[in-house]
Amino acid sequence: MTSIRPTETTAAPLTELVAGLGLVGDIGSSTLITGISLSSQEILPGWLYVALPGRQRHGADFARAAVDAGAAAVLTDDEGAARLTGLEVPVLVAGDVRAAMAVVSARVFGEPARRLTTLGVTGTNGKTTTVALIKAGLMAAGRVAGTIGTIGFGLGGEELNSSRSTVTTPESPDLQALLAVMEERGADSVAVEVSSHAMALSRVDAIEFDVAAFLNLGRDHLDFHHTLEEYLAAKSRLFEPGRARTSVVWTDDSAGVEIAGRVAGHGQSRLITAGTGPQVDYRMSDYRPVHPLGGVATVTRRGEDLTLELSLPGVYNMIDAVVALAMLEAVGVPVEAALRGLATAQIPGRMQRVHLGPDAPLTVVDFAHTPQAVEAALRSLQGIGTLVCVLGCGGDRDAEKRPDMGAVAARLSDVTIITDDNPRSEDPAAIRAEVMAGARRAQRPGTEVLEVPGRRAAIETALGRAGGDTVVAILGKGHERGQILADRTVDFDDVEEAARAWGRGGEEGDPHARAHDV
Repeated sequence: MTSIRPTETTAAPLTELVAGLGLVGDIGSSTLITGISLSSQEILPGWLYVALPGRQRHGADFARAAVDAGAAAVLTDDEGAARLTGLEVPVLVAGDVRAAMAVVSARVFGEPARRLTTLGVTGTNGKTTTVALIKAGLMAAGRVAGTIGTIGFGLGGEELNSSRSTVTTPESPDLQALLAVMEERGADSVAVEVSSHAMALSRVDAIEFDVAAFLNLGRDHLDFHHTLEEYLAAKSRLFEPGRARTSVVWTDDSAGVEIAGRVAGHGQSRLITAGTGPQVDYRMSDYRPVHPLGGVATVTRRGEDLTLELSLPGVYNMIDAVVALAMLEAVGVPVEAALRGLATAQIPGRMQRVHLGPDAPLTVVDFAHTPQAVEAALRSLQGIGTLVCVLGCGGDRDAEKRPDMGAVAARLSDVTIITDDNPRSEDPAAIRAEVMAGARRAQRPGTEVLEVPGRRAAIETALGRAGGDTVVAILGKGHERGQILADRTVDFDDVEEAARAWGRGGEEGDPHARAHDV
């Protein structure tokens, strides 16, 4: 991502920025720092360069370039320090360089999280939706709310980054800078998607959230965490002492029960439980779909029944809304404002309707890229008409989930079209074969499973055979506006491709034009 920085940063003595961190090295009593980055290409005079180990090279290999660009000091680990010789600036060594970087980053930007109301959300599925719902509730209450997550960084109705982020939760220097920018521009609240990578890599270590929430645990990112146990451990770090003043936990699965038990055990965070069971603080019941894309449910809390309406389909989105409601009330948002904001919220690429004109099939684009998310999305669309699903799996990611995703799609769809997602460095045909294997095993009598190379061709196939009583679900990429190939990223937007394939767009020729007016 291209870094976003506040217009002004007060120069701070390096000695103050690293105080109490136990770093080794000659700090230099007169060294002043005005910024921080782990990219040597972004360094400006007076900044601190953080040299981290990478997949192929160590950041220390670029320290000379950083110093030549004006870096006033270097922070690194033992391996990096061993590579650094002859630098004319202080070199500081940390046992846990990422944890140290998080603290220093917060200090460089004046610890903005202390003055903002911060709401963090973690879970395999639903983070983006929940953060968007939180923002809608905050804005309905008159708050100036920012968001940080998968679909970018926003403040009110403004998008802060021109090119979309490639990570859910930015590295700590970028994250703290974003918080500072949002505060500078008048924000009083920020909702943050907190990924398992962010927890494992200490990106949010210097933030104590006003409220943090756990949604669910499913199969994803095992290319990074290796096992579900490691994955849960990373998620659980958000609920350790000192991480959040209030913890909202959806307890309908064993992971939620375990996390709620940990929070109750240490007693240093107020615990709010949510779920469908009788003993939770926010109980969801009586969910009813409102077609074509919406739902309503009863939420019982403190002995009072509330009617929660949502302009998004599916029980899974309503679950996210219940968690968002609990979080909003935890930070003082009046329930009337929260319900009003939740009722009208829409999220790009999350069950987003593509408006194709009269007599067109109901066409929906969604980011579902795990077996659980695919199942939730397709179940929410059943019963409306013939269900056609377009699905692919990303390359260079957890390969073991591919057959499961194909199986879920084939089990729940009338027509399943397996195609490409972001193949990255892998052979697209090999990825499709793995997804097809699962789809073929789960295919029901009277249904179809097709393999169509090329995502554009697959969308054309789906819409070419669709009529007014058809529902087309294009899953996997959601809000993304590019397709990642082995050697390049090409422009690709599922919403625009669907409109082109149908032959006409939404109002004024823009398929996005009424995508938020469902």
